Amino acid sequence: MDKRIVFGGIFAAALVLVLAAGVLFSSQGTQPQPYSRQIPLVNVDNYSYSVSVDKPAIFLTSQKAKLVDQKAGTELTIYNQDLALVKDVREMDLKSGVNLVEFKDIAKLIDATSVLFRDLKYDDTTVLEQNYEFDIVSREKILEKYLGKEITVQVNEGQDVAAITGKLLSATDGLVLQTSNGIVSVSDISKISFPSLPEGLITKPTLVWKVWTQNDGARDTETSYLTHGMAWRADYVAKVNSDDSAMDFSGWATISNNSGTYYPDTKLKLVAGDLHLVTSIQPYPERFYDYAVSGGGAAPKQFSQENLFEYHLYSLDRTTDLKDNETKQISLLSAFNVPVQKEFVFDGAANGTDVQVKLKFKNSQQQGLGVPIPKGIVRVYKEDSSKQLQFVGEDSVDHTKTDDEVRLFLGNAFDVSGERIQTESVNAAKGLYRNSYEIVLQNQKDTGMEVIVAENIGQFGSVTKFSDPFDKKSATKIEFKVKVPAKGEKKVSYTVETRTYYQ
Repeated sequence: MDKRIVFGGIFAAALVLVLAAGVLFSSQGTQPQPYSRQIPLVNVDNYSYSVSVDKPAIFLTSQKAKLVDQKAGTELTIYNQDLALVKDVREMDLKSGVNLVEFKDIAKLIDATSVLFRDLKYDDTTVLEQNYEFDIVSREKILEKYLGKEITVQVNEGQDVAAITGKLLSATDGLVLQTSNGIVSVSDISKISFPSLPEGLITKPTLVWKVWTQNDGARDTETSYLTHGMAWRADYVAKVNSDDSAMDFSGWATISNNSGTYYPDTKLKLVAGDLHLVTSIQPYPERFYDYAVSGGGAAPKQFSQENLFEYHLYSLDRTTDLKDNETKQISLLSAFNVPVQKEFVFDGAANGTDVQVKLKFKNSQQQGLGVPIPKGIVRVYKEDSSKQLQFVGEDSVDHTKTDDEVRLFLGNAFDVSGERIQTESVNAAKGLYRNSYEIVLQNQKDTGMEVIVAENIGQFGSVTKFSDPFDKKSATKIEFKVKVPAKGEKKVSYTVETRTYYQ
């Protein structure tokens, strides 16, 4: 065989191998490769070290609370659905092998199935087993654990106090003790002495882990979990000017923490949007607050806003303290001299004789806003003749996109009313019905005013006669805008024909 042919074949084969290796190396370098962590086969009961990890102690200065002794940091992402994501960074000292870790000071309403632990220094650190212990110490819990065991009770006997020692038989409706002198029932108890804290009771909600690692030493760890007991909502305050043509508009993030623990010096993020949750959630608890109506200069911007999936995320540009059982308000937005328009709307079919008063504004940058507005309650104020603020109504707003219009229903007009009368109802032909209506608006004010008459003509309705021009707002709704004279009335009439196509 020709040596050149042999050499050429070897060279071609080698070239193919080199190119294949290059392609494999290139694909591995550009695309992340899936992998699985191998959990070691170890005896989890044979742990080498026990460590208790509390939240770092804090001391108070004249400025603020500071964290000491351990590197730590907390980040809270709170949703407006009684739900929060906690990210807790704490320093942990572990030994090689299996470690028993008590992770304390967690939320008492934690969803233990949502816990995610990671070692920020060593990737091989693994949680092999987890228990959530929430049997918090209390007098009733201790008495329950001491049934059949000896305790000492001090009871009041007139002006004296007597000590009785015996075996606890019952802790229902007072205590029943088996003493050397027989069975004694006591109720006027001043003090109960227990030899020790019973096994299984803890002073704080605790996650107990069995953690395996190959590496000795201190490292920062991050524990993330979901918890109930925290929520936020947006609350808004509007102050309208004297002629109802503009308003000062401010928003507050009202945050409630009933999770069972505090979060000092934490990074705070708020998510506005309606997440799908598998389990039902409790509604945000209704509370009453005192709201400040902004005045003077604009409040400094504190939250930065960004899109997150199909929601909006608001991040506080500083850290804050959130205590347990605390409701905190943080300024969310503020705008001044936002143009508004007061509207009088009569919908006789829905509201009887009432004429609703509404404030309309546009959430646009040109109008002084132009930011996504989370759903919440808007409370509206106005100064009286003595320059004192008076409350004039409130309404809820849904999540509002930029450039959307907002209408706030504040109440019913006192001096303006309406009446809706059906003047005709006939079956004009097979499948064709004719209905006529007359709307009478009365104005007792000293000035004339404009009223919007809203009517629903149905899915297959067509207006054939009308006394005043109207706007067709949708396939089923029309609106008349009419002037009602001072101390007078205005009549609006129209006829609608409806054809049914199912006979």
